[in-house]
Amino acid sequence: MLERRSSFILITRGSADRTTKAGYAFISADYQLLPPSTGHDIVQDIQDVLKFITSRDFASANADAPGMGDAPSENFRFEIDPEAIAVAGSSAGGLCTYLAAMHCTSPKPKAIVSMYGMGGDFFTPHYLTPKTKPFFRGREILDPRDFAKYLHPNHDPDMPFDHASREFAALQPIADSALVYHPQTYHIPGYPASPRMFITRLYLQLGVFIDYYTGMHDNGGISPVLRDILASRTNLSPEADEPEFDDRVRALIPEEHRGLFPQFAALADWPPIVLVHGTEDSAVPIWDSKTLARRLKARGVDVELWEVEGREHSFDYEPGAEELFGDVFDKVEEFLKTHIGFK
Repeated sequence: MLERRSSFILITRGSADRTTKAGYAFISADYQLLPPSTGHDIVQDIQDVLKFITSRDFASANADAPGMGDAPSENFRFEIDPEAIAVAGSSAGGLCTYLAAMHCTSPKPKAIVSMYGMGGDFFTPHYLTPKTKPFFRGREILDPRDFAKYLHPNHDPDMPFDHASREFAALQPIADSALVYHPQTYHIPGYPASPRMFITRLYLQLGVFIDYYTGMHDNGGISPVLRDILASRTNLSPEADEPEFDDRVRALIPEEHRGLFPQFAALADWPPIVLVHGTEDSAVPIWDSKTLARRLKARGVDVELWEVEGREHSFDYEPGAEELFGDVFDKVEEFLKTHIGFK
């Protein structure tokens, strides 16, 4: 059996139930993680996965896939329709959807779904200001010494520079980080057991996420430089244009790194996009989605922002999420049907 299918690419963890029931090919893609990889490596991974799924190699790879539906013994082979690809992701995966819109041209996504995606506006205190009090879902401030191997020497004052440099340089690229939790007998029951589960939170706490995202660590990193001009933001509202501030930031970011920042992108080229964000999100403030939605709308892009009132980060993973937020998921499904159809 050969079938050409619309495709729904999920660059994050999540459930395939709704998308497969709707008749889409569902593909969950891994990407290289910070550190030692940077946003540049992630862009390459995203481009590679979209090229691969529309290639003959992908069609050959699934030729021996087990049967589906009412014919479990029959081999089921399908090809991806390159004119009907949607890309979706949540949190850091949401940032990946923006990178797909910016950098993937062959094939080009026909629709984007971002669930509380980060990176709609990187030049805010959330990404650049060091924190000394709980800020991330009310969770405790982390001790950087517990994560020394993941810190560039710029950010590890307790370790000799040469030693810290060797530790950081020894990190190997990785594209999988298991969600591992301590047992209920642990002094904090169910607490994450993998240090990588804290990395983004740590970099946000230190106000240095952009250093690791871009790989700009020379001369003390780029974050302190950007932090110094935050005070020049005159309109602290996601609804307000700030051309002078934008120009100052652009001048500070080397040209080779500007392609990692959605606010520097040719936004008019983006496909239709839906942004879904909880209004009480403290891990990725809704400011990010509001700012990006405003910029996209100003450039004529088909964009919708759906605010989920009173909800925190990862609300769609809450117990009973299907019952609580089924109407939101239904709207996403209708958005996909409108822009990539279904077969």
